[in-house]
Amino acid sequence: MRLKQSMNGYAFPLAGTVLTARASGALWWEAERLLAVSDLHLGKADRLARRAGALLPPYDTHETLTRLAAEIEALAPRTVICLGDSFDDDDAARDLPEPAADRLLALMAGRRWIWISGNHDPAPPDLGGSALADLALGPLRFRHIAERGAEGEVSGHYHPKMRRRLGGQSVARPCFLIDRRRAILPAFGAYTGGLATHAPVLDALMGADALAILTGPKALALPMRA
Repeated sequence: MRLKQSMNGYAFPLAGTVLTARASGALWWEAERLLAVSDLHLGKADRLARRAGALLPPYDTHETLTRLAAEIEALAPRTVICLGDSFDDDDAARDLPEPAADRLLALMAGRRWIWISGNHDPAPPDLGGSALADLALGPLRFRHIAERGAEGEVSGHYHPKMRRRLGGQSVARPCFLIDRRRAILPAFGAYTGGLATHAPVLDALMGADALAILTGPKALALPMRA
């Protein structure tokens, strides 16, 4: 698979389109001015406190929305697709603190905003935009969980992550997984864990030519099975 490096990501072909895996973890379809992000998990710290009594610093929603705002400011997308698990559960969507809700509504203003339902947030959020199970747009289909045999598929769900030695130290970074059939996005949200790229479920989904595009200070392309 041929990749083209740019300052903030890697451009790659999928189903006749050209997409860019951004170093931030967002996916950019320039021809459509479309930005896709997955697994924001807004309200995760609140959900853990409610259900398990575990306490995390309550800044995950703020940090995630700050990163999303930076991508929107940089790219000025006409359409934003959130590929499911945008909220950590349905209560988190209903009980989003007012400052966070206002900030999210400001990001949504003036553009098409699509919520794809995920396993954490099957109910549509009461925040405007369109709530869909999945979306076919041109040759691509956007959904939360990848399906075997799909073509031109863009999904999330698995929070792929790769550990490698970089700069003389071992680091683990969220990553895109891409091959000739699909792209699986990393989790965009703060405080999200990850599934190792060598996990059997990911190995079964991805083709022999699959690449991992590591996020971070810059996007870094590596063979998925290196």
